[in-house]
Amino acid sequence: MAQAGVSANRLELLQIADAVAREKSIEREIVITAMEDAIQKAAKSRYGSENEIRAEIDPDTGDIRLSRLLEVVDGVESEATQISLKEAKKRNPAAEPGDFIAEPLPPLDFGRVAAQNAKQVIVQKVREAERERQFEEYKDRISEIVNGIVKRVEYGNVVVDLGRAEAIVRRDETLPRENFRYGDRVRAYIYDVRREQRGPQIFLSRTHPEFMAKLFAQEVPEIYDNIVEIKSVARDPGSRAKIAVISNDSAIDPVGACVGMRGSRVQAVVNELQGEKIDIIQWSPDAAAFIVNGLAPAEVVKVVLDEDAKRIEVVVPDTQLSLAIGRRGQNVRLASQLTGWDIDILTEAEESERRQAEFVERTDMFMETLDVDEVIAQLLTSEGFSSVDEVAYIELSEVAGIEGFDDDTATEIQTRAREYIERREAGLTAKRRELGVADEVAEIDGLTTEMLVALGENGVKTVEDFADCATDDLLGWHEREEEEMVRHAGYLESFELAVEDVEAMIVAARLKAGWITEEDLKPAEEETPEGEAETDEEAGEPALAGQILTETGPGDADGTPAAS
Repeated sequence: MAQAGVSANRLELLQIADAVAREKSIEREIVITAMEDAIQKAAKSRYGSENEIRAEIDPDTGDIRLSRLLEVVDGVESEATQISLKEAKKRNPAAEPGDFIAEPLPPLDFGRVAAQNAKQVIVQKVREAERERQFEEYKDRISEIVNGIVKRVEYGNVVVDLGRAEAIVRRDETLPRENFRYGDRVRAYIYDVRREQRGPQIFLSRTHPEFMAKLFAQEVPEIYDNIVEIKSVARDPGSRAKIAVISNDSAIDPVGACVGMRGSRVQAVVNELQGEKIDIIQWSPDAAAFIVNGLAPAEVVKVVLDEDAKRIEVVVPDTQLSLAIGRRGQNVRLASQLTGWDIDILTEAEESERRQAEFVERTDMFMETLDVDEVIAQLLTSEGFSSVDEVAYIELSEVAGIEGFDDDTATEIQTRAREYIERREAGLTAKRRELGVADEVAEIDGLTTEMLVALGENGVKTVEDFADCATDDLLGWHEREEEEMVRHAGYLESFELAVEDVEAMIVAARLKAGWITEEDLKPAEEETPEGEAETDEEAGEPALAGQILTETGPGDADGTPAAS
């Protein structure tokens, strides 16, 4: 009768393991391992925590085997965990130092407290396994769209039930004027999955630009089939968006494919995004053409590109200025985000006035620096020269080719330009020395004499002073002061230097000052010591470095060691 009861308990144990594994969508072996850990903990509290006890559950029969592990050593220091080699040889002739003898223990009769503790261990292990399963499942689903049901709303953050996990749509990731209630269906974009103390956190967004791109991929078969490609998306969530598309098949119009018959495809996306207006734009490899398309519906008269600074000036008719800028700058801001260029918009009248002012300014500059009359200065300006340095060091033929100039005139103009540069450099060098800027600073590549004077005026006079500078000190920075962003000027801000160039100068100064060495600049190589492996402690088990042997019993008459 008792035997039947034991069998029933064993069967029930396996049934519980199967039920928990199905309910939590985790492996049955994980649940059984959790049960083994719980039994081990209960056994340690019964026999003493100083003992090394192992519990095993037969996954087929449910049999529970308890054993105490004793390490075979030459000299015993702890009788609870060690056994002498001599004594071990009596139990198993094959025993060697470093092996473990498994000493069987009688079945454990769980008390109420022990059973409660075991339950807590099992619940904790199962919860950890469930969290790990959720993380592994969803970490590979970043950039997917998922559907869920609103479970609760907390301070504007929406908790969504995805079926096998919970996710959160933070308040700043929901569309303006969008309210969710318990039971509402939600479609959103997975933009991040993180391991956190309370379990994996799945973050959803309805404002992410990629959410719109994925919605179009669901509505437009040509995008799903990679015939039409979405190159970039810019959004002002809930208000307006721009999307740039290109076709890999010349027979298919990418804009028409996204709009659909009578606007059916784009309307489906608009409805999902609470009426967000969408401009679908033809992408172009030509930056100017792409930016002109991006500013639609405004018309563009002329563009001037600065490719180094990724900045473009766009000239529009006077009547189109407000349309090009858009309400609160929305149109130009979205076009800038879409194209990746900084866009300055001017009217034709403003551009004409500015060009005239620049023409007069440059003409006066050439008259003063080159000591030439107004006609020659105007000719140089008309040809596109903007500085004395350009005139001085350009090919002579370029200057001689100007209408009304000959070789003698060009030679004289270049001579005067070089003499002016020499005088200017001499004056700047004298001022630099007067300010006390060391010659060593002048040896740093990229610094001109003009820059050295600017540094000296700001108290940067030695290599150590320059090495102590940050890029913000040299290029300027923004800082919030009394709810407003205030711009602080940098020492070299007027020279329009790139961040990379300034960083290189600072590194050169630190090398020269001896603060760092060339070795410090080499990328660190990650080395993993040979033979290093995950220890049993890292896997959640105590480290057991030897072979586990059982005592020689009736079934082991030949003395063959058997793994426990």
